[in-house]
Amino acid sequence: MPSSDGRFARHAALVPQQVLTPLDVTLIGVGAIGRQVALQLAALGVRRLKLVDFDVVELTNVTTQGYLAAEVGLSKVDATASALRQIDPILKLSVIADRFRSHLAVGDVVFCCVDSISARAAIWRSVSNRCHCWIDGRMLGEVMRILAAADDASRRHYATTLFPQAEAQAGFCTARGAIYTAAIAAGLMVHQFTRWLRKLPLDADLSVNLLASELAVA
Repeated sequence: MPSSDGRFARHAALVPQQVLTPLDVTLIGVGAIGRQVALQLAALGVRRLKLVDFDVVELTNVTTQGYLAAEVGLSKVDATASALRQIDPILKLSVIADRFRSHLAVGDVVFCCVDSISARAAIWRSVSNRCHCWIDGRMLGEVMRILAAADDASRRHYATTLFPQAEAQAGFCTARGAIYTAAIAAGLMVHQFTRWLRKLPLDADLSVNLLASELAVA
């Protein structure tokens, strides 16, 4: 395994490898935000990562999600896994080219990067009592919301952010988007993860509106 003396030297003070190394991390959804989260996790030094997504790469995903033109038609989990292996050849990857199923083992940390509120609610019901840290990224256009749940208070708050799909803002997160919004949202999600690794307080509910230059923390 690469040591913090080499590959991880510049972020060793921010990402404690001794805490990170034993963790099993699951990433559900490798679309706009999820693809960027996966790349960052591999660069940070996650040792075991499971990717879950049923979708395939489309041409529009090249401009909005960071996939390559040569990957159009491939499953997103396979295309992402290939990119991650170029970052870290010894990363232990598990790829599930399917929707999330309730029986799926998720490990210590779950990143939720799915498109619909109903899917989030179903996944949360399945894994909320099976993971130690849950981080959810939501995005529409230039507006993003990052939610983190790792203790009783933040878990109770997260449950209040789930509502019927009919009440959701019109359009999936992929309806309008740009890669820079996805990259910022992913960075904020991974930042919450590194705070958790360092036993720092998490921002349970963080919203950013790029067009209005607004940041709000609930």
